[in-house]
Amino acid sequence: MQPDTFVFFGIVGSGKGTQVKLLLEYLKGKDSRECVYIGTGEIFREIAHSTAEDENTRVVKELLDAGRLVPDEMTNQLVLQKIDTEVSPRKHCVFDGYPRTIAQSKVFEDKIKNIGRDGVKIIYLELSKEEAMRRNLLRGRHDDTEEGLAKRFDEYVNKVVPAMNYFNGKEGYTIYTINGEQSVEAVHQEIIKKINL
Repeated sequence: MQPDTFVFFGIVGSGKGTQVKLLLEYLKGKDSRECVYIGTGEIFREIAHSTAEDENTRVVKELLDAGRLVPDEMTNQLVLQKIDTEVSPRKHCVFDGYPRTIAQSKVFEDKIKNIGRDGVKIIYLELSKEEAMRRNLLRGRHDDTEEGLAKRFDEYVNKVVPAMNYFNGKEGYTIYTINGEQSVEAVHQEIIKKINL
């Protein structure tokens, strides 16, 4: 049986990180195959805490410190590197935070084809802007202001949603829309049920 490839999409506040963890745990309990987690947040955090002196590390650190997005080219390079070193034909694979733009989606599509994986399952945690705003403000993080969040939502709608829609109707890709407004457990159960695990 071929291993699964999952890609998570969800607006800030949709509980994406939690659902990724729950799915990874579920997959580990389901069969003995290893799961590879490739999350841009984790990749960027590793770089932010790295003591390496190379140009890439310096640029990524500067961008992260300024709260700016890492450009497509650099993000692609970092993710592809991770795929090359960690993904093998027998391992399940979960992507989180990538692809986030149409340009990244095209690179992702080529790479997935090159490594011979198909049947990519895209999990979209759908959440209204109002509910996402409410949840984020409840978290009370210092950078979660209404203005800051509104900017992130706009970016999500203008860049990330088109990046997901790029795969709509493409052979080898299925988008599963999940109701993100439910409880954590209900969302997890809906994912398992819809993707037929």
